[in-house]
Amino acid sequence: MSVAVLGAGAFGTALAVSLAGRGPVTLWMRSGEMAARIAETGENADRLPGVALPDAITPTADLSHAATCDTLLLAVPMQQLRGLLQDHSRSLTGPALVACCKGIELDTGLGPVAVMAEALPDAPAALLTGPSFADDIARGLPTALTLACADADLAARLQEQLTTANLRLYRTTDTTGAELGGALKNVMAIACGAVMGAGLGASARAALMTRGYAEMQRMALTLGARPETLAGLSGFGDLTLTCTSDLSRNYRLGLSLGRGEEFDPSVTVEGAATARAVAVKAHGMALDMPITDCVVAMLDGRATVHEAMTNLLARPLKEE
Repeated sequence: MSVAVLGAGAFGTALAVSLAGRGPVTLWMRSGEMAARIAETGENADRLPGVALPDAITPTADLSHAATCDTLLLAVPMQQLRGLLQDHSRSLTGPALVACCKGIELDTGLGPVAVMAEALPDAPAALLTGPSFADDIARGLPTALTLACADADLAARLQEQLTTANLRLYRTTDTTGAELGGALKNVMAIACGAVMGAGLGASARAALMTRGYAEMQRMALTLGARPETLAGLSGFGDLTLTCTSDLSRNYRLGLSLGRGEEFDPSVTVEGAATARAVAVKAHGMALDMPITDCVVAMLDGRATVHEAMTNLLARPLKEE
């Protein structure tokens, strides 16, 4: 079975590097100039500098060529996923589609699998998510991820196809839990980064992670997710990684908020749009999501980190 990765950002390129250990991989990007440069230099210097790309990777800007593969990994930002599917609907109807993004669509409140089902209802759809940094995967460091697909037989086939020497996949049919775990942990990572950036301490971060996990469960279980999914790689595992490392862009955004510094607007931070989408969704469901609300307030400039923390600490006392 042949594989293509659509999206040559750091994560998409890293996935291509890992998969190239099993055979040929097509790496698609929008820019023909970028594809030519990568082919010539053997490196994606813009997005994953210092990593030599195996000869098994073929860079291309021709999506119709990439779409001839059996399985397509969609490594594009969450807010761009629907546009990619709609712009190339003819080419993308047929292959198995595996979304590799984490988040909630701002306009609809939907996760990646739900967006794929809406945009291309006949396409076999799955989600690859979990605790992972592009540099770790590209350097061959051991990484475990969740592969979520409602079709158990397709999930098993994709698990076999996409598992590599350093990339171990665990499968689940709980796409709702996997979607929400990967999306909501980004919101909590922003909050944790803000706490550390403001110098509020590791104890405060631990409290936020714990209460943030409870908040994640509150929404996910209400929407039909299974508890064990949130306790697994796509929930608790990813939360642990992104709330404790400045390699996480969401965490770094939080650090900037806590320090009162400007953050590079060219860096894609999935958690910012997701926080706003989740807040709207939660209010519509009458769900109490205080950490999410505080993150949105900080992003919108309506509250400082210290004001947000004061509001959280002043909430009514209750049982855990």
